[in-house]
Amino acid sequence: MAEQGTRSSRIRGAGKRRKQPSTRRRAVRIAAWSAAGVVLVGGAGLGYVYFQLNGNLKGVDINAQLGTNRPQNVDNGSMDILVLGSDSRAGANKEYGTDEGGARSDTAMVIHVNQGHKAASVVSIPRDTLVTRPSCATTDGKTDPGGRRQMFNTAYEVGGPACAVKTVEQMSGIRMDHYIEVDFTGFKKLIDELGGVPVTTTKPIKDNYSHLDLAAGKHTLNGEQALGLVRTRHAVGDGGDLGRIQLQQAFIKALIGQVKSVGVLTNPTKLYGLADAATKAITTDSELSSVNSLIGFANGLKGLDAANVKMITLPVTYDKADPNRVSPLTQQAKEVWDALAKDQPIPASATADSAGDKGTASTVVSGQ
Repeated sequence: MAEQGTRSSRIRGAGKRRKQPSTRRRAVRIAAWSAAGVVLVGGAGLGYVYFQLNGNLKGVDINAQLGTNRPQNVDNGSMDILVLGSDSRAGANKEYGTDEGGARSDTAMVIHVNQGHKAASVVSIPRDTLVTRPSCATTDGKTDPGGRRQMFNTAYEVGGPACAVKTVEQMSGIRMDHYIEVDFTGFKKLIDELGGVPVTTTKPIKDNYSHLDLAAGKHTLNGEQALGLVRTRHAVGDGGDLGRIQLQQAFIKALIGQVKSVGVLTNPTKLYGLADAATKAITTDSELSSVNSLIGFANGLKGLDAANVKMITLPVTYDKADPNRVSPLTQQAKEVWDALAKDQPIPASATADSAGDKGTASTVVSGQ
């Protein structure tokens, strides 16, 4: 556990009083938001070149790793998906920092698709939320006992996808139907295959850390620019990660709109390029790790659009002992999870007192 404490201490917090963010983790947020875009708008036509695309997919058998000690699998037509962005620096991701042989989940979202698949609720979990982490099998075959006041994103570092799912299920009391993890280098290619994402900025954004320099007005962001936008925190809001989550939520709605409008189904070349980039960018649970499974999954989500997607941050407050960390607001968080479990909209009272949905960052960017 001492080793885990050392790891946790290296992760920057959500508060304002933090050091400059390192490049080895900050870029990954675009990865998780890309997964949300793929999930929320579907991917009709992924079977266009079945054999080529099927070979791109990677799967993790979450069910086998977690066994039966999980929340009840409620089969009411709704769907809950955990979307993670991993900060691994292996392979093509090495340009964002040194590969230190491990990874953390730098971004996490629970996506609840309602029973009719016409609306969805997205709950962002700040990576430095202090949680009681359950015991997990580690990536080297041992067992980590978990414990109180552990950083949420260390669950992935300790035990990979299965431990991240187990932690979310313990927090929420909701069984995750699916798991999707996104590679942010692949996502840059996805944005470029889309032809960029149109956005409007209501004020200039210049952030020397994310290397983003945008005038106020309309832009079509390519992959690198989109990556810079969702890394940005110094130039918007309060300079913290909670504000950056708001910025990312605004961007994902623009991304959803672009995917819906790009017309890939009538353009075979565009369809193949987009499907190839998307399937290379993601790792899924084993039930989704084939093109046939993804087609069925995506066809069930075609009715969603940005107007019917409600995005919030898990209700949190700055931790009293460490302002660079956040702690869940117990009662308000319960309201959120209860609403999802009952397939109901998240009540406004759940986020009224939360630090996670304050500030002005969400007003800086919108879709055109």
